[in-house]
Amino acid sequence: MQWQQDILGEDFESQTFTAAGPDGVGRTATLVRLRPGQGNASDDGPRRAVLFLHGWSDYFFNVDLARFWAAAGYDFYALDMHNHGRSLRPESPGGYVADLAAYDAEIEEAARLIRQEGIPGPLVLMGHSTGGLVAALWTSQHPEAVSLLILNSPWLEMHGSSLVRRAASSMVRPVARLRPQAVLRLPERGHYWRTISDAADGEWPVDERYRPRLAFPVRAGWLRAVLAGHARVARGLDIEAPILVLLSKGSANGLLWSEEMRRTDAVLDVNIISTRALALGRTVTIERIDGALHDVFLSPGPVRSDAYFRLARWLRAYGER
Repeated sequence: MQWQQDILGEDFESQTFTAAGPDGVGRTATLVRLRPGQGNASDDGPRRAVLFLHGWSDYFFNVDLARFWAAAGYDFYALDMHNHGRSLRPESPGGYVADLAAYDAEIEEAARLIRQEGIPGPLVLMGHSTGGLVAALWTSQHPEAVSLLILNSPWLEMHGSSLVRRAASSMVRPVARLRPQAVLRLPERGHYWRTISDAADGEWPVDERYRPRLAFPVRAGWLRAVLAGHARVARGLDIEAPILVLLSKGSANGLLWSEEMRRTDAVLDVNIISTRALALGRTVTIERIDGALHDVFLSPGPVRSDAYFRLARWLRAYGER
């Protein structure tokens, strides 16, 4: 497989590959990179790499994030996981996975491809929302492969408490067992999309072929997989690598639009997430950012600058030189 010019333009390349997990099923994923030599990466010392995992119903498009990492001295890669973004296929349901461990094989293959580029050693792993949950679970199972873990509004728990999760699990489990791809009838909300897309009130060119306004349909098997991941986090992951968790200072999760959604997390309950984050490992830093959106690096300019400042400060403390 060869690198091809990516949809993000000439500074980015991508390649699609197939990875088969323990179940023998081959799944399509796409690795994206900021082309070597782009940005301001330093040539001092050994090469280092960061791998970014997107959230549910999402894909990688934040070119500023890639350039931040290049300026910090890292080669930047992002993975569009199977049934998402560049890896969507017409025959497969968008966003669906029956077990979060099904992502393991493609993350491992992405890490192999990065090593093949001449970047030895462990990765910095960064994940957003559901990708943050996947990143934390993968790191707990592959401690030697990750040097730093950075989570941007990771979906570590349901709204409210573990009681909500247990109630949801008991309701969804029978449906997921018999009809895992059954679509659950849940309220549809496009509030978060409204705050980020330049087709609405946001600043970002979000391609609706890859990230629909109302997200993909919620299927029973997918929700069961996420809830199982939440339960694992609640039991504690004991991750040794230093962890940074970036969150908005507040949440606004109503069914109806509120102006508060322009300066809060309109998807997750950040208070329960900050509590759950403490169960991830031994060295956890939590940054609560005033005015941040669900993806803190898609927030309005001044808030975004604050998020990058906090990330850079943390890297100075824990980054390897």
